[in-house]
Amino acid sequence: MIREKADPLELFADWYTEAEKSEPNDPSAMSLATVGPSGMPALRMVLLKGYDSSGFVFYTNCQSRKGDHLSAHPEAALLFHWKSLRRQVRLEGMTTRTTAAEADAYFGTRPRGSQIGAWASDQSQPLESRFALEKRVAEYTARYLIGAIPRPPHWSGYRLQPILIEFWQDGAFRLHDRLEYRRAAPGQPWSTRTLFP
Repeated sequence: MIREKADPLELFADWYTEAEKSEPNDPSAMSLATVGPSGMPALRMVLLKGYDSSGFVFYTNCQSRKGDHLSAHPEAALLFHWKSLRRQVRLEGMTTRTTAAEADAYFGTRPRGSQIGAWASDQSQPLESRFALEKRVAEYTARYLIGAIPRPPHWSGYRLQPILIEFWQDGAFRLHDRLEYRRAAPGQPWSTRTLFP
């Protein structure tokens, strides 16, 4: 049975801490669902880089497919699946861009190779060959050989502000536990309900 808390972030923090201890690879990995301009949904994995009462943050190339989708439709969904714990957490809400200062601060913590990669990759665009990508990496490595690497203007973060958070825990005979938190808008109080499996 899932132990309900008044604030879903407290429950998420408990589960996330457990996942950090048990997941063999990336407890921060989450599926991000977006909708394109035509209404076609798309799904991919991204990494959680922070969360608090203002939302759940990830970073990406804003000119990528996901960036284009979020510009057209800022509504999105996230899903954490921690197989080792037989748990998942599902979130829905609106996304907003992080501030430039937040993006700069996070970009500065990335490994140098990842910083170069953010400059070199035209994410989601056609790539003529692996050699073309390696050539771009070499060019940006030479350009930023010394000193700090600035954040590319097309690279930033997004914050999903949930209005729905559902906690799911595997149960015997597929009689799973489901606890849903819902609110009318960010900043509003949460209501809870349990759901049939």
